[in-house]
Amino acid sequence: MELKQVKELMAAMEKAGIKRLRVKETDGYELEMERKDESAPHAPAAVYHHTPHPEIHSRFPTHRPEYRQDEPRAEEKKTDGKFVTAPLVGTMYHAASPEDAAFVKIGDRIDENTIVCIIEAMKVMNEVKAGMSGTIAEILIDNAHPVEFGTKLFRVV
Repeated sequence: MELKQVKELMAAMEKAGIKRLRVKETDGYELEMERKDESAPHAPAAVYHHTPHPEIHSRFPTHRPEYRQDEPRAEEKKTDGKFVTAPLVGTMYHAASPEDAAFVKIGDRIDENTIVCIIEAMKVMNEVKAGMSGTIAEILIDNAHPVEFGTKLFRVV
């Protein structure tokens, strides 16, 4: 089904006052649309669900991770304290080499000049200093993971 056809169905639903529509095609494609209830002030404008063709489905999985109730969501995680952020784009490393100990670990006291990690950018290893005093409360990025400018690396309290 093409976008033009979906838009035509949406317009027809609105004109006829239909709140919910489900279309099944013989090739296995399904489209389900639901219009917003005008009496509910915070209802979503429209909810669309479709089942792609089997050959598309196998190449592009649609699985989305579900949150369990006992897991804290990102916005619920602790945000007290200050953050050491990435000063450049690159790959963050917790130690100077794989054999060396990490520059810092949770519970370590740091000051402004403490080297907390290195970020590799264009084959150049850049030392990252804390820039603040406190105690490392949380390490937010795993070793050898890419970071962008401003990415929060450590939470300091």
